Amino acid sequence: MTGPEPGEARPRSAFRAQAPVVAAVAAGGGAGATARYAATLVWPTPAGGFPWTILWVNVVGCALMGVLIVAVTEWRTTHPLLRPFLGTGVLGGFTTFSTYAVDVHGLFEDGRPAPALLYLALTPVTALAAVWAATAAARRALLEWPAGGGAR
Repeated sequence: MTGPEPGEARPRSAFRAQAPVVAAVAAGGGAGATARYAATLVWPTPAGGFPWTILWVNVVGCALMGVLIVAVTEWRTTHPLLRPFLGTGVLGGFTTFSTYAVDVHGLFEDGRPAPALLYLALTPVTALAAVWAATAAARRALLEWPAGGGAR
């Protein structure tokens, strides 16, 4: 195999082509995880308490994902790195279903099966409801109001 002819563009390696996306996800993930950690510092779960902060972090993060998806896929044309930065990065780092699982396990281990089962059911139900409601609200706000159509 020969190299490119003079003046011909050299093909980028797969890694080099994806490096900006990886960097956007990493930067966004750091920001999202930092925001989640800050939320747990501001609203810590007391020993023996219900993990309301993580529940609300997941619900808010899922609602924001619903708004983001409408905004970047149906409302405006955006920079190609915005969705990986905000969606996978920031909101992926902010929401934490691994901590949710650890919290459920901890509630069971503490001999509190009722709160554990409540939390186990409440988190996915409220998170899915938040995505649905935020997506519907974003469509109404961004696409239908005031004059019936978003700008693309």
